[in-house]
Amino acid sequence: MSRHIYRCPLRWSDMDAFGHVNNVVFLRYLEEARIDFMFRLAPGDGSPSFAGGSVVARHEIDYKLPLVHRHEPVTIESWVTKIAAASLTIAYEVKDAADADSPERVYVRASTVVVPYDLEAARPRRISAEEKSFLLEYLDDGGDRAGRRGARGAVAA
Repeated sequence: MSRHIYRCPLRWSDMDAFGHVNNVVFLRYLEEARIDFMFRLAPGDGSPSFAGGSVVARHEIDYKLPLVHRHEPVTIESWVTKIAAASLTIAYEVKDAADADSPERVYVRASTVVVPYDLEAARPRRISAEEKSFLLEYLDDGGDRAGRRGARGAVAA
């Protein structure tokens, strides 16, 4: 399983009155990482995959540590935890990578349910075979995918 890595710079305008990144701003950070993952890394040269539209059906965010302004960007790792016929779930960690001088710090753990959307027809659509093939490279299935069908993190038909 691969993870997508996105480096997100912090901006002064992202801070709240207490000098922390505002909780709502984390949604923007997740959006930036998701767009980078789904659109720039979409399969096939010139493929319209995911570029035709998608909508967010659900966000879930657990705030672990306050993130204060600094000049270094944060790392957002993202991966796929579920692929269904007409939706996918992307998980994220907003963190500092561990190095020799400091341990890894996780500020946020989150997930987003994304529904591919046909903008012309104004309705959700199914995930294409090409999209599914791309997403499977990033699927964290918890090990035994066959034994976990229907469970969180499994592949659904």
